[in-house]
Amino acid sequence: MISRCLIVSCVLLSLLCGPPAVSNAADKPRPNVLFLFTDDQRADTIAALGNPHVKTPNLDELARSGFVFNNAYCMGSTMPAVCNPSRHMMHSGRSLFRYDPQQKQGTFGETMRRAGYETYHESKRGNTARVYHTAYHHTRYLNDRAERTSGHHGKTAADHAVEFLKDYNGDKPFFMYIGFSGPHDPRVAAKEWMDLYDRDKIPLPANYQPHHPFDNGEMVIRDEKLAPWPRTEEVVQQHLHDYYACISSIDHHIGRIIQTLKDRGEFENTIIVFSSDHGLAVGSHGLFGKQSLYEHSMESPLIFSGPGIPHGRSDAFAYLFDIFPTVCDLTGVSIPGSVEGKSLAPIIAGKSDFVRDEVFLAYRNVMRAVREGDWKLIRYPQVDVTQLFNLKTDPQELRNLAEENSQQTQHMLELLRNQQAVYGDQQPLTVDNPKPAVVTVESINRAAERSERNRKKRRSKKRD
Repeated sequence: MISRCLIVSCVLLSLLCGPPAVSNAADKPRPNVLFLFTDDQRADTIAALGNPHVKTPNLDELARSGFVFNNAYCMGSTMPAVCNPSRHMMHSGRSLFRYDPQQKQGTFGETMRRAGYETYHESKRGNTARVYHTAYHHTRYLNDRAERTSGHHGKTAADHAVEFLKDYNGDKPFFMYIGFSGPHDPRVAAKEWMDLYDRDKIPLPANYQPHHPFDNGEMVIRDEKLAPWPRTEEVVQQHLHDYYACISSIDHHIGRIIQTLKDRGEFENTIIVFSSDHGLAVGSHGLFGKQSLYEHSMESPLIFSGPGIPHGRSDAFAYLFDIFPTVCDLTGVSIPGSVEGKSLAPIIAGKSDFVRDEVFLAYRNVMRAVREGDWKLIRYPQVDVTQLFNLKTDPQELRNLAEENSQQTQHMLELLRNQQAVYGDQQPLTVDNPKPAVVTVESINRAAERSERNRKKRRSKKRD
């Protein structure tokens, strides 16, 4: 009988050496998989990955022992609730304009179940099609608001995961997908988590701004109403304090799950994947939500750790929907033909430096972006604004080079059109009669008031 650790090592070795690949025979046990997925967690909120101001000892250990992808992206969203398409893409392995919410076969859970795994799911309700969740042997949903206001983000999901692991008999390898409700707002953290931080010493984001420099098309979305305009330093620090405290709470409860794996003798046989559905602004660029295509909102942390996975970091571009085929490769499970994502296992194994050359991002009909190397372009068709950034010299995306580097701008616009064609996006990059891009605090407040009045009218009509 081949050990599960050996299976992963053989898979990685096969990626280094080429075929023949590891057999998928049922008599060869595979490693367990624990997939931890948070909600609204920026890529820069893990201490071991460069943020010494946040307390994440358990995630730090995963990062120090595992393989980290520095440029993992949510592709974007066709709706304000970015978490919804993000999860659909991740569960289906398909891109933003091609995933099918009614897909029943070839989803992440169904694939692992069919491969002989005991499958377990718990996550937020309503942001992913039910057919994706019912593919699991064990499935349940979190009460998101109760979890987020309990003071202990991550506790309920961890309690249930620990219970499952204590009852686990080991007859089959397990695949556990745990989608935490936090650190999404409302961000209520108990005193023990708040006391980990001195609010006055929490630094503002390096790209903090009191307000966004122009109307990006989503200035009065729900997330942007979490704080008044202009965004003051004190308000941003308050939100960061709550945010970091909730992340520390989740980190603690992740530690409980990992400790249970160790107590049960399963830790050495378990691949652990950690990521989040997207990032969040929390004061960056004068924004608070995730409805933008800046790095802080579209990048997610991504860590693979466990048997056969070397310690390392890569700048290779990745999408969250690459996680599905990567886990398949690492466990010797056949990747369904419907999957568009690309396995990152060759990068982990050291065989390849990258699996894709560009990153394409989209948000509703108001923003499109493309990244190639260090260059990134964001296009806002509705207000006729183009931003061009060099992320090597300007990682905070504060210096717009679009006008002074017109040649690079045109190249990136052409690349953006090409990527739209690749992924089936038909949104034009120019519109007739674009809206004024100028924004003031007064205009934002007036728009917010109109939005609130319209929201109340819609609610009243529903009650009638």
